[in-house]
Amino acid sequence: MAVIISHRIKKKEFKKGIIPQADLEKILDGFRKGIFIVIKGENLPKGSRLIKVYSTTTAGARRIVYLVDVLTNDAFFLFYRSKNDKIGKNITIDNPEFRKILHTYLDLLTADFNIGAVDIYQ
Repeated sequence: MAVIISHRIKKKEFKKGIIPQADLEKILDGFRKGIFIVIKGENLPKGSRLIKVYSTTTAGARRIVYLVDVLTNDAFFLFYRSKNDKIGKNITIDNPEFRKILHTYLDLLTADFNIGAVDIYQ
C-alpha cells in the first residue's frame, strides 16, 4: 500500500516541485486512512480507479486525488488542490478543466513511472 508521486506532477502541483512536509503528511495520511470517494474518470489504466480525499490544512480545505491500482492497492498521487480553485471546487469528469489536466497528468505519470522518476512512500 504505497503512495507514489511522479516528479513532473509534483512540479506542477507544488512550487519548485518541493512538497512542504505538512502537505506531504496530508497526502500520505489521506490515502492511508481509507476514507475516500470513488470518482469517475476516462482513459484510466485497466485495473485502476480514481479516488478523492477531503483534507483540512492550516492553509484551508484541500482536495487530493489519487489513481489507485486495485490489485496492489498502491496509490499514484495526481492532485492537491484548494477547494476554491477551478479544479478543486469541481473534481468531476464533467469539469472540462479537470478532464484536460487529468489526461495530461496520466501521461506524465506513465512517462515518469517508466523511467523511475517517482518517489515511493511505503
